[in-house]
Amino acid sequence: MKKNIIIIAIVSFFASCSSRGKQANSPADKEKNSTHYELVTVERGSIAAALKLPAQLAAYQEVNIFPKVNGYVKTVLVDIGSRVTQGQPLMILEAPELNQASLQAKEKYAKSKSDYIISKENYQRLLQASQTEGAVSPLDISSSKAKTDADSALSNAEKANWQMQDEMLSYLKITAPFAGVITERNVHPGALVNAASKDKPMLELKQEDLLRLEVDVPENIASNLKEKDTVHFFVSALNNRQMTGVISRKSENINMQYRTERIEIDIKNKNYTLLPGMYADVVFVSKGSEGTAIVPSTAVVTSTERKYVIAVRNNKTVKIDVETGNQSNGKTEVIGALQPDDAVIANANDEIKEGLTITSK
Repeated sequence: MKKNIIIIAIVSFFASCSSRGKQANSPADKEKNSTHYELVTVERGSIAAALKLPAQLAAYQEVNIFPKVNGYVKTVLVDIGSRVTQGQPLMILEAPELNQASLQAKEKYAKSKSDYIISKENYQRLLQASQTEGAVSPLDISSSKAKTDADSALSNAEKANWQMQDEMLSYLKITAPFAGVITERNVHPGALVNAASKDKPMLELKQEDLLRLEVDVPENIASNLKEKDTVHFFVSALNNRQMTGVISRKSENINMQYRTERIEIDIKNKNYTLLPGMYADVVFVSKGSEGTAIVPSTAVVTSTERKYVIAVRNNKTVKIDVETGNQSNGKTEVIGALQPDDAVIANANDEIKEGLTITSK
């Protein structure tokens, strides 16, 4: 960077008590009250930076298993640590009232079906008899047709009720929705389970052969990351072993409180070396944005209200609001209304006022 040594000429005035009015300080006093600042010319380019962020491993899929119907636990076929396949039975419940309801529904359907068959046969016989003129009145035929339709509808309703009761019975057999490991068990044979209670699940199932590495990345870094980018991470529980993954998905949403974006990395875990809940450190390498203004880190002033650099234009100080990007080796990327040949104060601070005159020594 091009550097120039400049002087802010601060001329002190004092009120004279004599009749001559105000007089300026002597040249020696002006030199004594002058402050020296170092100017640097703004560069253009990008800064690559590595950022280490905390992350956590989570199961790719996990589910809490609650009862669908009320009943008693008859058999528990798994325990904590049991690895199961999709569709494998986990528990058997029993509910005698559901068996009775299913039998009653089946009998009602059989009776309604029989009534429909009789009504249909009677209607067909009336239609045959109506071929003889005057043998059957049109009202009798209409009444028979209406009864046949009603019995058909009732039979269909009873069939649906029977199928529903059978479906309820199927809920007594709990199966695994996906392959994984049982990580929690809270019931034993003989326990009464209530479908309305959601306090504690009967079982907890997690998929562990594939994990999600979840990390919240600052927005200025996340904007330069893309799906399929390779990242490295270190697992502290495994003596900081280094592993590699690729970005699988981005949330495309910024957390308004922390100004971060959630990024997930799918990790294959066929040997079950990693466990859900483990912590890891993820290293992201940001290449920076090409053509970004670069200034010394000491040139950026951060106050409670704004972040800015102090440029010198036409020998006057100008505060320019900026946003910062990557930092490395004492330099910082800044985004703001800086011009290519702008010079900024290298060691700026909030005591330097805007509009001060800058003159060369």
